[in-house]
Amino acid sequence: MTTLLIATRNAHKVAEIRAILGTEFQLLTLNDFPGAPGVVEDAPTFAGNATKKAVELARWLAALSPAPRPLPPFVLADDSGLEVDALHGAPGVHSARFAALDQPADRAGGNSPDADNNAKLLRLLQSVPPAERTGRFRCVIALAPVPDPRPENASPVCYADEFAARTFEGACEGTIQLAPRGQGGFGYDPLFLPDGLTQSFAELGEEIKNRLSHRAKALEKLKLFFG
Repeated sequence: MTTLLIATRNAHKVAEIRAILGTEFQLLTLNDFPGAPGVVEDAPTFAGNATKKAVELARWLAALSPAPRPLPPFVLADDSGLEVDALHGAPGVHSARFAALDQPADRAGGNSPDADNNAKLLRLLQSVPPAERTGRFRCVIALAPVPDPRPENASPVCYADEFAARTFEGACEGTIQLAPRGQGGFGYDPLFLPDGLTQSFAELGEEIKNRLSHRAKALEKLKLFFG
């Protein structure tokens, strides 16, 4: 069984990842390592943010002495969000804090409530006809190894190479509805209608969503990597 440290404390995300990966993996979260540092997600791409989180946490784990518990061999981090074609790819990497971007700089930190993000998205798309409200959920997962503690005589360059992360990407195409539907899911799920279906992500139920979501597609590639 492969142990992964999932770089999040988000219970929704952990439950989704656990359901998709199944029993072949043991999952730890940042709740198991309360001293883990926060990582600023300031990269302009999903891959950049996911890689930054995975590598920084892997470095932190490798430097723990003594470690409070056996260290996982890998850190898994993801970044994901909604890309809307009529908004030139927005909200993109700002999906979780979309509404907060409208606040003054000294008040714009942190994520926005889902309801605020959804309201802003609908407001920006109010004059866009249904046929042009296309977009996708995109997810990039980064997997970084946690090497053994650095030997005193190790080359800094070689040691840095040990933290190189692999990335796995998935996307789910769909359209943005005129109004939210459904009580399940989180984020933009009530507004997102996957191509070929008549129910939003928030109406589908976790079992179906976890078969076709952007995160499911990225995680399936990760599972193939581990064979």
